[in-house]
Amino acid sequence: MNDTPPSTMTVEECWQTLREHEFGRLAYHLLGEVHITPINYAVDGQALLFRTTQGNKLLSVVMHGPVALEIDELGSEEAWSVLARGHARVLEGDEAEWTDTLPLRPWVAGEKEMVVQIDPEEVTGRRFRLSKPWEHYIPHV
Repeated sequence: MNDTPPSTMTVEECWQTLREHEFGRLAYHLLGEVHITPINYAVDGQALLFRTTQGNKLLSVVMHGPVALEIDELGSEEAWSVLARGHARVLEGDEAEWTDTLPLRPWVAGEKEMVVQIDPEEVTGRRFRLSKPWEHYIPHV
């Protein structure tokens, strides 16, 4: 059995991990409910960007609610999770045009004309060594 406690990732490790990936889950609060939706994103400096269209995600951003983006990975021996919490805002005009130079392309067909920037106020991460005791269970016959 593995007794290794989770280890905390540094802020730099968290940002590096965010840069190395492009898929996560966005959590936001809207009209008394918490929503979680998958998104693809890009990192620019200390900001996270994604494209969207009219709908709940955009409404939440316009209402200036807090958001969180979580990415994670589960391997056979280790798992990790990075969480960025902050606020999001819609980029418009020239501010949005420069994002065309980023690797920020929708994975799903359809027009995603709005660009949203998340400005994280906190970025945290942890690594976990996995013991998976259920994989080592030998049933008694």
